[in-house]
Order: sequence, then structure tokens, then C-alpha cells
Amino acid sequence: MPQPLRIAIAGALGRMGRQMAQTIAAEPRLELVARFHRPDSTGEGLVEPDEALALADVVIDFTTPLASAELARTCAARGRPALVIGSTGFDASELAAIAEAAKKIAIVRSGSYSLGLNMLTGLVEQAARALGRDDCDIEILEAHHRFKVDAPSGTALMLGEAAARGRGVALSEIAKRARDGVTGPRPAGEIGFAVLRGGSIVGEHGVSFLSEGETLTLSHSAGDRSMFARGAIAAALWVAGQSPGEYDMRDVLGFGAG
Repeated sequence: MPQPLRIAIAGALGRMGRQMAQTIAAEPRLELVARFHRPDSTGEGLVEPDEALALADVVIDFTTPLASAELARTCAARGRPALVIGSTGFDASELAAIAEAAKKIAIVRSGSYSLGLNMLTGLVEQAARALGRDDCDIEILEAHHRFKVDAPSGTALMLGEAAARGRGVALSEIAKRARDGVTGPRPAGEIGFAVLRGGSIVGEHGVSFLSEGETLTLSHSAGDRSMFARGAIAAALWVAGQSPGEYDMRDVLGFGAG
């Protein structure tokens, strides 16, 4: 019987960090060898980051963009371990740091680790390709709990990127992240985002294609965080055998190049 894959969890005291520990404990193909949080965090079985990295084959990281970028740099300097990154809200410099680290180690980074949401991404791209920009408007609505700090969510942006790919354009050129005041008529081809925050919503995402006389909405509702943890585990099992590079869940699921 093969040895279990050795996993360390970054951001171990966060919501997803705790969920990951529970889900890994029930997975015989994995062994949780270390948990770490911020450098000044103690107790609850936590270890220092250097010790965790020395023990692990893969680190699963649901922290913050800044912490994830720094972790990627550290792992790359060591030449291991591989990374599964679930943080969202990265700026250009943080993305560049991760891309640079991926020259030395294998990294999976995704705005969502849900199988259903990644299926939704593929459907959105197909619909955007089929429905013309002059005849059909695209709007993305996302809702999360009151504690989420970035907006639009990483998943909403992932869906926006899929729609933009379907249209053959860059999302940065056509995204409308907010509307306020007298905005004038909606430009053709624009992809709009709307955000709701409140309560304990785990995650709701919908992409609407609106034309004269009809609306098509593709949507996904998250029941609990365990689905994200299961997806992250699938990514960890996959990335452990990969060459250096930056991958996403389309690669993990065999949907095509990331």
C-alpha cells in the first residue's frame, strides 16, 4: 500500500484551515503532518512554518494574498513542497510572485475548489461564446458571509474570466465592478459584477445572460465548506506528481490546459 501523502495546512486557525483538518483526517490517502498559522500563533498543535515545510509533500493554503505570495517564495527557495492555494483577492505583484515561484515548484491556484463551480465555469465560457456581445448582456451576482474581505469574490472573477474567454477578450477591458449614480446606457459587451455580503452565506454565484425577451441564468449554491476542502484534497493529490508550473482546477479535473 502506498504511503499517504504528507499534508501541511497554512492558516490552520481560519475557517477553511479547520475544515481542511477535519476533511484530511477522514482521508486515508493523506496524512496531516503539520499545521501552522501566523508566526506569532501558538497552541492547538501548531508548529513553525519552517518545520511544517520540511515535513510536508504539499501545503494547502487558505490564508491571505500577501501570506500566500510569501509562502510561495519560501517554498520555491527551498525547492519544495508543492502548493495548493485557495486565497483570493491577489494584486498584480502577488500574482507575479506566485508565477515566479511556479518556475521552481508545482502550484495549483484556483478561485474555487468546488467541482460544481468548475463545471459552471466551463458552461459559462460556452454560453458566452454562443451568445453574441451585441445581443446578450452578461451580469455576475455573488453573495458571501459578512466576514469575507475581498469583492468581487475570486470565484466571481473566475466566472468573469470564463465569460471573457468565450467572447475572446480580456476581462480587464470589459469588466464593470460597480455602478453608482448616473452611469448612462450599458455598453455592449460589458461584463457586470454585483456583490452581496451578510449573515453566514457560504457562497452563491449566478451568471445571467440577458437578451431582448429572455434571460438565461447559470448558478451554483454552496452548502458548506466541506466541498471546497474535498476539492483542495483532489488538487493536493494531483499536484504532488506534477512538474513545476502554475495550474488550476481545470488541469486537476482534466478539462484542459490552465
